[in-house]
Amino acid sequence: MIPEKVTLVSLEKFRERAAGKKAILLYPWTNYRNIFLTHFLSSVEAGLLYYRIPENQTMLTEWLSDLVKEFDQFLDSFGRNLQPALRNGDPATLGEALAADLGEYSSEPVVLFLDEFDRVPLDDDFNRFVSALVETLPSHVQLAFSSRRLTYQPWYDMVANGDAIVLGTEHRKDDVMFTIENKPRPQLEVYSLGRGYALVNGQLITNWDGALPRNLFFYFMDHPLVTRDEIFSTFWPNLSVKEATNVFHVTKRKISERISMKVDGPSNYELTQYSGGFYMPSEKVVRHYDVADFQESVERAFMVGNDEEETKLLSRAIELYKAPFLQMVEMDWVVDRREQLKNMYAQSLIGMARICKRRNDFDSALGFFVRALKETSEREDIHREVMSIYLKQGRVEDARMQYQNLSQTLNQKLNIGPSRESRELYDLIEAQS
Repeated sequence: MIPEKVTLVSLEKFRERAAGKKAILLYPWTNYRNIFLTHFLSSVEAGLLYYRIPENQTMLTEWLSDLVKEFDQFLDSFGRNLQPALRNGDPATLGEALAADLGEYSSEPVVLFLDEFDRVPLDDDFNRFVSALVETLPSHVQLAFSSRRLTYQPWYDMVANGDAIVLGTEHRKDDVMFTIENKPRPQLEVYSLGRGYALVNGQLITNWDGALPRNLFFYFMDHPLVTRDEIFSTFWPNLSVKEATNVFHVTKRKISERISMKVDGPSNYELTQYSGGFYMPSEKVVRHYDVADFQESVERAFMVGNDEEETKLLSRAIELYKAPFLQMVEMDWVVDRREQLKNMYAQSLIGMARICKRRNDFDSALGFFVRALKETSEREDIHREVMSIYLKQGRVEDARMQYQNLSQTLNQKLNIGPSRESRELYDLIEAQS
C-alpha cells in the first residue's frame, strides 16, 4: 500500500469530502490514477468495489454483463436484479437493477469505482442508464467514475443539482493526484467550441461587462504567447499606441475582476503575466481549454503509428468538437481560427473513415466521410470515396447523385468542373446501370 504521505489523502478523508454525494467524479485532468487506485483498492474490505471497462466491450449491455460475471466470482450471487434486466436491455431498467444489486450487496457503505469511462459512448442510452442508476441509488452506496470526459452530460447536471462532486480541482494538472497545494489555485475551464463560456471553480462567468473583455479573454486563451503589438493590431488597429494602451489595461483589468469575483478571498487573479516581451498564461490560475485538448488530440493522432491509438485520439477529438469555434463572434481572428479548427475536425472525420475502410467497415466509413463533406464540401477526393463505397454496396443511384452533388458544389464554390479521375469514376458508375 502506498503510504498516505505520498497521496496525502486517506480513505477517511476521501469519504469525508464525498459524504452525501451519490457520484464522485475524478477531475478529467487529474494524473497518476494508478497511485489513487493502489492506495484505495487495498481497502476493499471497507466496501470499495472496482470494475474496469474492457477495451473490447464498450456497449452498455456488454460491459454490464461482464461486470456481473466478474463480480459474481468473488461476491455472493451478485447480479440478482441485473441479470434478468440484461435480457430486456432497457437502459433505465438496467440502471435501476444495478442500483438494487449494489444496495443488496451490503448494508454498510459501498463505493463502486468504474474505471476507463473514456471507452463508453456517451449516447442517449448511457444518459438514461446513469440517470436511473443515480436516481435510485440507495443512500449508503456511491459511484466513482474515472474519465477525461467529465465536462459532458449527464455529469454537468449532476454536479449542478448536488448529486455529484468533482475531486481534483484543487490540484495542479501535472502533479501527483491528490498532492494538495498550500494555496490551491483557481481552476479555469474554458469552452470555445460553440458560443463560448468559461467557469472558475465550477462557477459560470455570466457578466463580462461588455463584448470587449469577453473577446480579449478568449483571444488570450487561444494565444498563450502573444506580443502587445499583436494584440493592438488585432483589437485596436486604428488607435494610437497611447490610446490602445489605455483601453487594453482597462479591458485586461475587467477580465481579472471577472475571474477574481468567482474566487473566495481578497486576492486578484490575472489571466496573463508579462515576461520577455510576451503575454503568457498567469501562474495564479490553472487553465483547462477545450480547443487545446482538441488540437492536441488531432496532432497526436497523425503522429502515432498504429490504428488503435489513432482511433482513440481521433474519437476524442471528434467528441470534443461540439460546434464551430465561438459561433457568435465575427472578428477576423475568430473567423480564421474557426476555419482552421473546422478543417482539423473534417480531417479527424476523414482519418476515422479511412481507418474504418481499412477494416472493411464500409458503413461506418461512409458515415464519417459524409460528415466530413458537411464541413469541407469541396474535397473532391472525399466525394470519390463516398461514390466508391456506394458503388461497392450496389447503391448505383446514390453514387450517381453524389457525383451530381460534387459537380454542383465545384461549380458554385470554385467555378470548375470535376477532375478527370472523378469523371472516370462516374463512367464506371454509369456502366453499372
